[in-house]
Amino acid sequence: MRNLIYAINLTIDGCCDHTKMIADGEMHEYHTRLVRDADLFVYGRKTYQLMVPFWPDVAKSHSGETKAEIEFAQAFVSVSKIIVFSRTLDKAEERNTRIVRTNLRDEILTLKQEQGKNILTGGADIPSQLIQLGLVDEYHIVVHPVVAGEGRRLMEGIGLQEKLQLRLVGSESFKSGCIALHYLKQ
Repeated sequence: MRNLIYAINLTIDGCCDHTKMIADGEMHEYHTRLVRDADLFVYGRKTYQLMVPFWPDVAKSHSGETKAEIEFAQAFVSVSKIIVFSRTLDKAEERNTRIVRTNLRDEILTLKQEQGKNILTGGADIPSQLIQLGLVDEYHIVVHPVVAGEGRRLMEGIGLQEKLQLRLVGSESFKSGCIALHYLKQ
């Protein structure tokens, strides 16, 4: 069975707004490693539209500001398939993208049974629902040394039936002060 991995950047006060984060070479290299271990992305519309067409354009034009950004973009476009859960998105920007409007739980359970590498998800809405459904196997949380004071929080409007216990299996610190935490669901 494939693992569903949730990767997210958070500020110290729990904000997951991408505009509040440190986006340096080390962060891009870290996320590139995660992307290379996956062959399927699962996003909601908002996250999809943040990622596409931005990263495919960087990969085509090599217009990234750094080598790490270009490598991330190339890893991003090499992923076999992107699934976007949306009721409002009319069409996909990329050829390898499928829009799904059906039951999130059933679709993810089917995808997890397929052969392949890891399934990677990011953003807030869809991953929060996946966490609530108990479908996330691994968590890669990068805590940024920033107090945002405002912005979107993970799990807003989502409740859990019971406490979710995670086990820390790895951590990595970066020059920027960011700390990457790797947890498994127990």
